[in-house]
Amino acid sequence: MRLVLDTNVVAAGLLWEGPPNRLVEEAFEGKIELATSAALLVELEGVLLRAKFARQIAKQSLSIAGLVLRYAELAQLAHPAPIAPVVLRDPDDDHVLACAIAAKADLVVSGDSDLLELGQYQGIPIVNPAEALTRLPQR
Repeated sequence: MRLVLDTNVVAAGLLWEGPPNRLVEEAFEGKIELATSAALLVELEGVLLRAKFARQIAKQSLSIAGLVLRYAELAQLAHPAPIAPVVLRDPDDDHVLACAIAAKADLVVSGDSDLLELGQYQGIPIVNPAEALTRLPQR
């Protein structure tokens, strides 16, 4: 199963315990595939630079650049083409959707209400991390 994680899910998955972290761990264990794009990696770095994450990042054995590199090495890089605007309130969300199409993702996982309200995009379900865990194949 191939997933595209929204940046908020990746940040939470790298820094805290909980469903986002379990998704990242499932990928490290080879149970699922993750896909990302250059735009999403740039966004991840910008998010991790926010002051509110500094304390949690300090607890990691990696720098911000190291965390982004760790994720970049875990996820397959997709090369999305531009799509017509979908999320007008937050155009950056369109990067997630474009990546999902390019990667032929089975799920988009987000905590963002703008994306979750869509429910799906071009047949790809958009779910929160807890729901994504329930949809993973059992091994």
